[in-house]
Amino acid sequence: MTSADTPAHQFTHRDGNVLAGLLSEVFDVDLTGALRRCPRCGLLGALAQLHVYGRLPGLVARCPACSSIALRIARHPGALWLEFGGTGAVRIPLDGG
Repeated sequence: MTSADTPAHQFTHRDGNVLAGLLSEVFDVDLTGALRRCPRCGLLGALAQLHVYGRLPGLVARCPACSSIALRIARHPGALWLEFGGTGAVRIPLDGG
């Protein structure tokens, strides 16, 4: 199926690895491997598994199971806006732990 064959209401997404570059600008660890539990459906999975929609400067990441919004990220001149409102709990592995 080509993009011309895709219905207007059916949006394509990328996986959460697309967030790595932006998140690395503000976090020293790679968060795409961090585990996230969705507060809506309870799915446990890595941030890399999120479905990411949009183009820079703004991206929306959604749970792959229930489509609830997990993260919004937007780039503005001199700033990066992050909204983790729908993220639920995130486990970030540390060295040695």
